[in-house]
Amino acid sequence: MKINLKTTAQSLFTAIFFAFTLISCSNNQAKENAEKLNTSIKTKVDTTQQKPADAKTILARREVPVLCYHQIRNALASDSKRAGDDIISPDKFRDHIKMLADSGYHTVLPDQLYNYLVFGAKLPEKPIMITFDDTDMDQFTVGNATLKKYGFKGVYFIMTVSIGRKGRINYMTKENIKQLSDEGNTIASHTYDHKNFAHFTDEDWKSQIDEPTKKLEEITGKKVEYFAYPYGVFKASNLHKLKEHGFKAAFILSTARDENYPLYTIRRIIDPGRYSAKNLYYSINKSFNKTKS
Repeated sequence: MKINLKTTAQSLFTAIFFAFTLISCSNNQAKENAEKLNTSIKTKVDTTQQKPADAKTILARREVPVLCYHQIRNALASDSKRAGDDIISPDKFRDHIKMLADSGYHTVLPDQLYNYLVFGAKLPEKPIMITFDDTDMDQFTVGNATLKKYGFKGVYFIMTVSIGRKGRINYMTKENIKQLSDEGNTIASHTYDHKNFAHFTDEDWKSQIDEPTKKLEEITGKKVEYFAYPYGVFKASNLHKLKEHGFKAAFILSTARDENYPLYTIRRIIDPGRYSAKNLYYSINKSFNKTKS
């Protein structure tokens, strides 16, 4: 059998060339990943070394729109008039989220909002935060599914007493909550059983705050650093305790922010089921297109 030495040498050279190319590409990718990691670490370190903004500065920053949702279902004849504000039909919810996407909004999460308020970090153009209270299953089946369609992320304020419960209203399971967290959404606290924050006793700081925080952290494997007040009600004299119990910020509804603790009274507005998408758009601009409370 005749061996073509020239062809064999060319084949060997080609194989060696591709091997070196692959090694080089691999090294370049590893270098690029390392540079990204270093940049991320550097940014984090730089942020922590900055002087945090004071309350006056935080209040002066333009507010970021924050929407609040509760039940995403069709209203029933038995629902009270008050409950109507907390209920939005699945079709209307989808229309409203589509409007936000079509209008150029980009969702942000609490860490981004915190860094903007405290350190002046940049946010995407037309930022908005979408939040859900009370752990209802429809927030997972309809809410999360709709947000994912547009590449949006949400914040889920969990009332831990409800986890896994079924009845007239079904609630999210531990597995649902873990999935939301794993997909990049934020899991946050909404007390154990929706007790009014203004009525907290000393014991409630353990049962309504610390124990729910621990449970959510066990489910997600991540720190829980944000809180939403049941009914949107807060008590000014207790706001400093939220920081002592590990929270970086907390969310009210549409009342005025506290001038001493603006991070713990971040405003939200409810998107009522009676609103059209156009109504919501006007409401967002009317409520948040200003620089101070």
